Amino acid sequence: MGKEHFFLELEPPEERLRRAPHVVIIGGGFAGVRACKALANTEVRVTLIDKRNFNLFQPLLYQVATGLVSKGDVATPLRQLVGRQFNVQVLLGEVTQLNPQDKQIVFNNKRLSYDYLVLATGSGSTYFGHEEWRSFAPPMKILEHAEEIRRRLLMAMEQAEQTPDPNARQFLQSVVIVGAGPTGCEMAGAVSELMRNAMRREFKQLNPDQTKIYLVDPGERVLRAMPEMLSKSARTTLESLGVEMVFKGRVQSMQPGEVMISTPNGDQCLQAATVIWTAGVRPSHLGRNLADSIGCELDKGGRIVVEPDFSVAGHPEIRVVGDLCSYRHTTNQTPLPGMAGPATQAGGFVGKDIAALVSGSSRPTFNWFDFGSMAVLDRVAAVADLRGFKFSGGIGWMCWALAHLAFMPNPENRITLLFKWLVALVSQQRSSMLLTGMPSQHIDIDAPDAHFPMQPGLGPSIAAPDAALQSAMKYYSTQIAGIDPQPMAAKEGSGEDSTAAIK
Repeated sequence: MGKEHFFLELEPPEERLRRAPHVVIIGGGFAGVRACKALANTEVRVTLIDKRNFNLFQPLLYQVATGLVSKGDVATPLRQLVGRQFNVQVLLGEVTQLNPQDKQIVFNNKRLSYDYLVLATGSGSTYFGHEEWRSFAPPMKILEHAEEIRRRLLMAMEQAEQTPDPNARQFLQSVVIVGAGPTGCEMAGAVSELMRNAMRREFKQLNPDQTKIYLVDPGERVLRAMPEMLSKSARTTLESLGVEMVFKGRVQSMQPGEVMISTPNGDQCLQAATVIWTAGVRPSHLGRNLADSIGCELDKGGRIVVEPDFSVAGHPEIRVVGDLCSYRHTTNQTPLPGMAGPATQAGGFVGKDIAALVSGSSRPTFNWFDFGSMAVLDRVAAVADLRGFKFSGGIGWMCWALAHLAFMPNPENRITLLFKWLVALVSQQRSSMLLTGMPSQHIDIDAPDAHFPMQPGLGPSIAAPDAALQSAMKYYSTQIAGIDPQPMAAKEGSGEDSTAAIK
């Protein structure tokens, strides 16, 4: 009789699966969900573990951050995606330890045994050794990041609406975006659309021409991974939207309201109320955890080097897919890019391969199909490089829209997104301009211990600027306007009419 797994002392999804091989999938992103679906008709017990109970369509996070769509349009509960499969159970938790010798993982202080382990935990943001910048410049990796950025952008506009000083309004309407890859370019275009068009009619005091958006990158052009022709087209489009390029620029220091950039022509000080970080990614911490456990090889970026079947050397039962793996078994020996397409294909392959091993049938061979790369720049223009076919402008936008709708796992969200995109295309209006949440509830800059007071009258007002914006406003008062901050000392952090900091 085979080894019995107790499934955290819970009953298996179906009784016949009690002694079936146990496949544990960590991560409910593109790769993890596709691996689950590939095992849908296999006699295995699948446990999908994620620290969120939803699948996030990360390529559209910037649209949440700029109010084009709502969070429900880009997130789908995992139980709706795969929970109805007869052999899948979804558990909420964060895996903190891997024990390959005993074929166990630890999450939520519980141990769980596996026969096959699939690591699909993706990546996070890195600030290249300057984690103190995270509070000043939110990244763009999770839903809370997008909501925090939206709150900062909208709150800066609300404060600009209340001040008669045109210089202060320009400061509040200024945004610095670090990183000119696809996410940075998409964010720059969306922020320009938000500030120059969508808010033109709603905010009576704001002048769209006062908006300043800086796109900073250490390279010589935007979208360096794309052909130079598309890079030039993207730059032309962004500059027509008022985005100012700062090439060969490296961030040297950062404080609320100010980003210091080193360039070949000397240091440059960018002053803006809002800073957004899209410059770097790091693999999940489980890569280092696994390397410490079994001594597997990591590449320079900290990703796990895998075999042709995505297994770890010496441990064929462990598969690593998505942004966490370094897969170099391609025709040109270049690693798979960290995008949705390769992650989805890898997850599907691993699921099919495990199914073949369990059933004793012939195993598949992984062949990556490169769909290409693309980036949207405004509501009617995008650039796309699709297997050598290059498109820009409106045709590029159509290619981009069709590709993203095809990858969206939830059919209902496809309909919602298409409708909202068409409405935005015609009306230039944004559908999700809600200013929700408490100040600094996600980014701890001088935040109180309780981010969301349960008792009225405690903590900051829900209408108050968050600590990051207050700090930026204080910077403007002292460093730009030369106003003595002493009169504001008694009110700082109280949430009372903090617009007095910029007169």
